[in-house]
Amino acid sequence: MPNLDLSILVVDDAKFSSMVVGRTLKNAGYRDIRVANNADAALRLMEQRPVSVLIADWLMPEMDGLQLTDQVRQQDEQNNHYTYVILLTARESVEALAEAFDRGVDDFIYKSDMTKQLIPRVFAADRMADRQNTLLRANALLVENNRELESSNIIDLETGLTNNKYARQRLQKTLRHAESRGGATAYVMCGIRNWQDLKRQHPRSIMAELSVGIARRLSSLIRPIDTLCRVGDNQFAIVSYFPDSDHCSPKAFRRIFDGINHKALKTTAGFISVEAGMALCKSDAQHGTPSVQEVERCAVQALIDAYETRRFTESTPSEPESA
Repeated sequence: MPNLDLSILVVDDAKFSSMVVGRTLKNAGYRDIRVANNADAALRLMEQRPVSVLIADWLMPEMDGLQLTDQVRQQDEQNNHYTYVILLTARESVEALAEAFDRGVDDFIYKSDMTKQLIPRVFAADRMADRQNTLLRANALLVENNRELESSNIIDLETGLTNNKYARQRLQKTLRHAESRGGATAYVMCGIRNWQDLKRQHPRSIMAELSVGIARRLSSLIRPIDTLCRVGDNQFAIVSYFPDSDHCSPKAFRRIFDGINHKALKTTAGFISVEAGMALCKSDAQHGTPSVQEVERCAVQALIDAYETRRFTESTPSEPESA
């Protein structure tokens, strides 16, 4: 059954021709029919409300049917919509029709046989336009759902650890907890210093195995109350809380530093050794509560120092120093 509420726009500079098309459509039962006498007027009407089917004369002054089709396709792209374009023409050469198809025209109706062709072609156009717009809406919904999933995702898919987004959330909560209860927050960054060298030596599949191996090694070495996250391609972060600020020191994490540096990781390419640098950014609640960004900057700078000195480096958000 035809969709009699189909939105149709008829464009023709010859009022008699547009009147004939409009009357034929109305006699077939179509109710949503608008008429424009030139391409500019048609574009304004489509900006106000999109149409499903556009029926336009090919030869019009100022802007012909092909130029109008170009403009319509630009509008469609901006509005995530598809308009089925039918041109009325007396031109029957293969070259002319091929050019029109290349420009985005969907179908033609020859003026010499318009009264017989119009309604069957519009009926087919309805089905095609509806299918295309259904697909566009479904794709837009899929894109939006993916954006929402990405914005809410807190898992690093490669290692199964939580990611940088969760690390920031956890660090914020731990800083607030220390602020209300006292003690200290530890943000420890572990970076693989020779990561780029390893990437040049091994394919992506082996590097993925190595990432998983590092994650498992670190998971086995941290305390159950600590939070381990992957915050970069070759960087991991540990968020910890210490009720006693004196206990928050590199010594508390020394087993992790030794465990990742002194024992190779097994992969299908054999055992691979990594060179890990580690840095502790300590925030003592007695000295105020820094922002998450300040702690991250502090830890990154300390990690750079750790790479250079090959030592476990300790710092505070304001005063970095080697330990």
